[in-house]
Amino acid sequence: MTPTKKLPLFVITGASGVGKSTLCEELFRAENRYIVLESDIIWNDAYNTPDDGYRAYRRVQLRLCANIAQSGLPVVLCACAVPGQFEALPEWELFAQIHCLAVVCGDTALKRKLQKGRGVHDETWIASSLDFNRWLQKNGEANGMTLLDNTRLTPQEGAAVADAWICGLL
Repeated sequence: MTPTKKLPLFVITGASGVGKSTLCEELFRAENRYIVLESDIIWNDAYNTPDDGYRAYRRVQLRLCANIAQSGLPVVLCACAVPGQFEALPEWELFAQIHCLAVVCGDTALKRKLQKGRGVHDETWIASSLDFNRWLQKNGEANGMTLLDNTRLTPQEGAAVADAWICGLL
């Protein structure tokens, strides 16, 4: 099926444990001008291909979002990704534009969220999340992303900021 409505796509990204899924869950509860999709529901180990930027997974995400957007409402995709992983794909053309909001927080807060909030004690996982979070903080805006620092925000406050960002771009 070829989508006939080209709407914007909103991607909310961030390191593992930063709070993007919790923020998106808050958006999901109040959505009325867009549809929120948590990308983890379609994850399968067959997509675990970091060497090619998770190409097959990104293609499925974009096709699914384009199909959902045929309802007339844009999609907010909650996914650990960077715009470059989408821009090189032919499915990019299914959207009027792709906007990316990167949720970040301070190192101490992220480590606490991973360890106490999610029970993660694998130092490699923690280091990887911290590295990606720092990369987003340093390079996110230069790579077309808007940053949302939720270090001191409740999930509801972060969702309110994200909702304002989304609605401001609609």
